[in-house]
Amino acid sequence: MSQARIIDGKAFAQRLRDRLSLQVAALGEAHGLQPGLAVVLVGENPASQVYVRNKGQATVASGMRSFEHRLPDTTDQRTLIDLVERLNRDPAVNGILVQLPLPPQIDPAAVIAAIDPDKDVDGFHVENAGRLALGLPGLVPCTPLGCMMLLNDVLGDDLSGRRALVLGRSSIVGKPMASLLLAASCTVTTAHSRTRDLADECRRADILVAAVGRPEMVRGDWIKPGATVIDVGINRVPSLDPLAASEGRTRLVGDVAFAEAARVAGAITPVPGGVGPMTIACLLLNTLTATCRQNGVTVPAP
Repeated sequence: MSQARIIDGKAFAQRLRDRLSLQVAALGEAHGLQPGLAVVLVGENPASQVYVRNKGQATVASGMRSFEHRLPDTTDQRTLIDLVERLNRDPAVNGILVQLPLPPQIDPAAVIAAIDPDKDVDGFHVENAGRLALGLPGLVPCTPLGCMMLLNDVLGDDLSGRRALVLGRSSIVGKPMASLLLAASCTVTTAHSRTRDLADECRRADILVAAVGRPEMVRGDWIKPGATVIDVGINRVPSLDPLAASEGRTRLVGDVAFAEAARVAGAITPVPGGVGPMTIACLLLNTLTATCRQNGVTVPAP
């Protein structure tokens, strides 16, 4: 049996970012507009610091303005929401992202609700979630948007009639992913921890999107031969080298047992290098989209 096509999300994301840079430059020349993205980080979470730094670098590299706001982990909810409201009013800021997770004294739902939906480039605001569910224009969460772009690149723009299974029902990935696939006229099943005969459900899927956060949960014999597998999971597990593992070193794996699945699937995203790079690229895409909509300018095709 032939090996699956490996979907190179890193290369696709770089091409998308290159196109966005050209579109940002054209927007400035034609309309005098420069998109601005504000990222707010509360606390000293090491992973969040890396994400924020990478987002800032990517924003500047694309020709957009980057505004970083770093607050101590003792910040109270009112102070954070006051900052969000100031950014809502700032015409130089077209997109606002509050990095999650937040310290325990802050309710993330309250903070997300305070963001202007038209500047909510994460796509987490309830108004954007509702727009997506109803098929109306809005800002779509970055990771599901990136997944759809990879699927269209592999399978073409017409996904109608294909059986799609989304494994996971989070508001960040699972639910919006299901909405996007429904909008593409797929026949969609959402599976989760309480789904009966989960492996059999997976075996029926022409498109399988795994987003549960359980290392290598989806085995090779769960995959329909020739299916397209999008692995959203990023899990850190002990190194395969016993000595390295004893020293606490780790490796990244997805929610899919990659080597097994690649012998069955038609195409599959690796971890790392698959879905991950698409998230920041789609954040920049959402920022450009938000800027155009706020200024009554036609949104360029991605």
